[in-house]
Amino acid sequence: MKYIDQERINNLLTDATKIDSDRFEAILKKAKLLQRLTLEESAALLLVKEPEYIQKIFIAANFVKESIYGKRVVLFAPLYISNLCVNTCLYCGFKSDNAQLKRKALSTAEISQQVQWLLKRGHKRILAVCGEAAPDGLKNIDYYLQAIKTIYQVSVGKNKIKRVNVNCAPLSVDDFKKLKSSGIGTFQIFQETYHDQTYRKMHIRGPKSDPDNRITAPDRAFAAGIDDIGIGALYGLYDWRFETLGLLTHIEHMEEEFGVGPHTISVPRIEPAEGAELSFNPPYKISDEDFKKVVAVLRLAVPYTGIIMSTRESAVMRDTLLSLGVSQVSAESATSPGGYSDNRKTEASLTNRQAGSQFSLGDNRTIDEIVASLIAHDYIPSFCAACYRRKRTGEAFMKLAKPGTIKGKCSMNALITLKEYLDDFATAAVKEAGYKMIERYALKLAPAELKMLKMFYEHLDSGVRDEYV
Repeated sequence: MKYIDQERINNLLTDATKIDSDRFEAILKKAKLLQRLTLEESAALLLVKEPEYIQKIFIAANFVKESIYGKRVVLFAPLYISNLCVNTCLYCGFKSDNAQLKRKALSTAEISQQVQWLLKRGHKRILAVCGEAAPDGLKNIDYYLQAIKTIYQVSVGKNKIKRVNVNCAPLSVDDFKKLKSSGIGTFQIFQETYHDQTYRKMHIRGPKSDPDNRITAPDRAFAAGIDDIGIGALYGLYDWRFETLGLLTHIEHMEEEFGVGPHTISVPRIEPAEGAELSFNPPYKISDEDFKKVVAVLRLAVPYTGIIMSTRESAVMRDTLLSLGVSQVSAESATSPGGYSDNRKTEASLTNRQAGSQFSLGDNRTIDEIVASLIAHDYIPSFCAACYRRKRTGEAFMKLAKPGTIKGKCSMNALITLKEYLDDFATAAVKEAGYKMIERYALKLAPAELKMLKMFYEHLDSGVRDEYV
């Protein structure tokens, strides 16, 4: 597999000895200065077993996250536009030989209906998720472009989707250029596993069976001008320590080749999927405690990047991981095409949402419940997409994120978009808690910042929407 030196990773995992306290403290000190950790330093932290050391890693991860991004947590919703797929991936509910799966590709009218539902709930950011096949008569890229255009065209009152990020199959440079021109934010693609033998064992048929074509997709996206890339590993396919170092090795390549690392990292764990037997008994299941350590070490190793946590995880786990480095969470998710509906809280609706799904969900809370939980834990729910509109992407974003100066803009935009949500969508209890949060955070602002926030709030009160710094 290109870019991944398996011997180097194995040597780091095999040869590592117990870390002494001086070296451990030196690594944490470096991380708290918001400096990237080397692969060797990251491996040392991953191999720590002493509870007191692990707790110090957790505390440092929280410090680094808040130094970069402050207390804001970005919310988004996945929109599965299709579960058509030509690949056979042993762990995935969408695999081509899954006879139990009900196949569907949403029409433009159905996409519009799903987006309307999300907008009425208060969502402003969408991750469009696409199977690696298109409806009859369309190329993959044409179906993606059609879907993105449809999403952006939908409005509910004054509310529109601010940004569409895309998780799709690897494309050619020319097709990535078309994707870029459609106005996407981040292009997201997961290698799934960085262990070559495991990759080939898990992906037995279809274009995805070529690990090199997949790992070089971000390179082609960069070449096409897409400078915000999201990557990730699927934990449970191989040893979690190896996967984390493989992910960090991939990041080293991105930084060396393009001067820009990933905009986001995702760390999904395998969850059960009907028709995919392996998903019910992952070969390298990772414990909750080791999973927490993975998130914390990634936050220390790559301080500037956003870490995404999906609704695969339970509500308790997701709330816990916010203090260990997670900065973006999906909310009120459905993982099947057409899975959003008004009666989502009924048993029949929850069962229907699983039909045609890629995997089962661990967190079925509504967006209002998740916003309430964030506020209760003193995190500012954010629906911001300002960096994309202000062209703070790629290198421009990194220049602000790496020293932590992006935090001021993130916090301000979080407070603006939180009031938008409270005014337009929140239940009475969440409104009350949210407005109190705004009052608390306003007291912490410098006079010039407070004046700016009051100006934005006056605009919101007069009916203006979607302003940002």
